[in-house]
Amino acid sequence: MGELTEIIKLDATDSTNLYLKNLMVSSTLKDYTTVVTKVQKKGRGQMGTKWESEEGKNLTFSVLKHFDALKVAHQFHLNIVVSLVLHTVLTDMNIPNVKVKWPNDIMSGSKKICGILIENVLNGSLVKKSIIGIGLNVNQVSFGNLDKASSLALVSGRTFDLDYILNLILEKMKSFLDKTEQISLTSLKTQYEALLFRKDQVSTFKEENGQLFFGIIRGVSEEGKLIVELENDTIKQYSLKEVSLQF
Repeated sequence: MGELTEIIKLDATDSTNLYLKNLMVSSTLKDYTTVVTKVQKKGRGQMGTKWESEEGKNLTFSVLKHFDALKVAHQFHLNIVVSLVLHTVLTDMNIPNVKVKWPNDIMSGSKKICGILIENVLNGSLVKKSIIGIGLNVNQVSFGNLDKASSLALVSGRTFDLDYILNLILEKMKSFLDKTEQISLTSLKTQYEALLFRKDQVSTFKEENGQLFFGIIRGVSEEGKLIVELENDTIKQYSLKEVSLQF
């Protein structure tokens, strides 16, 4: 694995992304510095959604990555790479039917097992640093009224060692991200699109105003917009805030 990753282990914190951001202000941090916590008290998903997590059962961590030449216009490239990393690791662990629910969730079948929250530090037209936050449900088996949530333990019938999975993800992340600025976006996007949850199936979507409509996911644009074919055969692109997939 080459140079050892610096891993900072916490018993509890409000948010591993926020902890890492604050640490960056006071320290010079190496690539892949990782903050992992047993309890995240104020975990955030995309658009302010809450991520419910039992103490010591799941993996909640954030990873710092520096970039030299990643353009802001290509920042969704990072979501694609992180999604492919998680898909590869989980599939290698025999987790069934792993899919990517645009833009930031990883599914097993129709259940959400993982959320991704990437926050970028920009400098002009370039992404200088990224904080890659990941919340992976591992050994938790009860999710209260969250009927769409699940865990590796529930979908596989096994329990897992958290440190082992963390190291697998970090190792795979290094092998993917160290080459990110050289790899063709086209080939990665093709792989990513093949893994999209509910791709090429008629699905229900909700617009910002609450209006529901039917459409078929056909892919993502280079900027990370969701490409949906509508009932009248027109193609429309939606950004994160404009639409949500109902399932």
